[in-house]
Amino acid sequence: MCRHLAYVGPEEPLGRLLVAPPHGLHRQSWAPRRQRYGTVNADGFGVGWYAAGDPVPARYRRAGPIWADQSFADLARVVRTRALLAAVRDATLAGPDAEAAAAPFAAGTWLFSHNGAVAGWPGSLSGSVRSLPAEDLLTLEARNDSAFVWALVLNRLRAGHAEGRALADTVLEVASAAPASRLNLLLTDGATVAATAWGDTLWYLARPDGGTVVASEPYDDAPEWREVPDRTLLVASRAAVRLTPLRDAAPGAPPAAGDPPASSGPPAPADPFVPVPAPAEEHRP
Repeated sequence: MCRHLAYVGPEEPLGRLLVAPPHGLHRQSWAPRRQRYGTVNADGFGVGWYAAGDPVPARYRRAGPIWADQSFADLARVVRTRALLAAVRDATLAGPDAEAAAAPFAAGTWLFSHNGAVAGWPGSLSGSVRSLPAEDLLTLEARNDSAFVWALVLNRLRAGHAEGRALADTVLEVASAAPASRLNLLLTDGATVAATAWGDTLWYLARPDGGTVVASEPYDDAPEWREVPDRTLLVASRAAVRLTPLRDAAPGAPPAAGDPPASSGPPAPADPFVPVPAPAEEHRP
């Protein structure tokens, strides 16, 4: 498992978001409060951020724990950004890919992270291999499940799908092939954040200064944090946060906690997006 965080908003130092908060991502690497699987996220970390005037993000990734990297401490103190995506990693399986396996993964203007695990990896997704161009398979950044899920998302983005749709369709495809998977995905282009809650915790904070934080868990005890229901797509900007339930299209997948019993009526439409009542769609203080 992992812990991850994305931010869009007013410019501020990386450390104010990742290190300074009492339960920030830095502390979550050894003492997460809401992590359901695993206990220590010491198998690598990474942060990607956007510099003024450049739409292509920079990345800093390492194979070791974030607390042991003094270079990152200096970097986080002085580098400022209006958008970032960061993650601390607890590897599902041991592998040789080192920092290449650490999120965020990147392509063009996008940064991506996966908090979770694909059940039965790699055999469970053998069918999805055929949906990817050979070039994408041969240039995978790492040989873990997260890198492959990113390849599925990126293939959809390059086909012109919106960020939220690319995440949602990928989650439903993977969950159909591997129903026990945990698929909390996080994606940003520097202006918006898209995320899915599927099997683990996801929270968001709409700050009074116009910034929006989306994270595996709150980095402090501010009452403004809101938990995202399981099996939900989140799309956020500096102006608003929109939540849309994901319809489970995975045959045989167990229902999420609190899901209503299956109906004996006609089948539901295939569209995985179900509008939520208007008051719950957007939140901004």
